[in-house]
Amino acid sequence: MSDVPTPTRIPTVVFACVRNGGRSVIARVLTEHYAHGRVVALSAGTRPGEHVHPEVARALEGLGLDTSREHPTLLTTEMIASSDLAITLGCGEQCPYVPGVTYRDWPVDDPGGQDDATVRRIVADLDTRVRDLVHELVPQLELAERVTSVE
Repeated sequence: MSDVPTPTRIPTVVFACVRNGGRSVIARVLTEHYAHGRVVALSAGTRPGEHVHPEVARALEGLGLDTSREHPTLLTTEMIASSDLAITLGCGEQCPYVPGVTYRDWPVDDPGGQDDATVRRIVADLDTRVRDLVHELVPQLELAERVTSVE
């Protein structure tokens, strides 16, 4: 019998929205930042656009978060089925339903085409939600300081 601890299973979360250029990207990037590999975060959209909204990329990069590898991805049933939790951010009825997967809906404004102050408010909202989620999924993880200020 070995005294070597077995690695704990890493939870997977998929953040889903329509265009996959704003809310879901923000949530994924923030989750990756706070979870340090202890949560796998995916983002996808039911009708993905061509790129991440420039105002979202600008806001996240202003916080020191890299968005250079973010590209809109099509949300698939398989993607949801392989996750533990699906968090919808405005895709509503169009999101595929997979029995056995836990779904949550976060009513968050769409940052696409918004002014910088509005985008920063949306990022701050998601920052709070993501920090709470990471703490729920990995309670023993000490979270880094917030990247946004509470307004």
